[in-house]
Amino acid sequence: MKKYILLILIISSLLYSQDSDGKKVFESYCWGCHHQTAVAFGPPFSEIASKRTQDEIEAYIIEPKAMYKAFGYKRTVMTELKLNDKERQAIAKYILSYKGK
Repeated sequence: MKKYILLILIISSLLYSQDSDGKKVFESYCWGCHHQTAVAFGPPFSEIASKRTQDEIEAYIIEPKAMYKAFGYKRTVMTELKLNDKERQAIAKYILSYKGK
């Protein structure tokens, strides 16, 4: 029984850590233009999450100027963020956590 409780605690802490990492990336790079559920300069995460997959979000972060037409936008003002793979994955997961909110 103790092993199961320990396993649940470990898994929970890992999941919390991923959300926490995504929130840190959001606060460092995205907050100026995006908010979680409200329209700011860019669309809110809740809107992005309802339309995009993790791969699409990461692709747009990597190269927004190459992706904006494929996403149906008339233009983009998003700058290319120099995020590493871990940061990009964390922010994409954080964005997707707002799906359905």
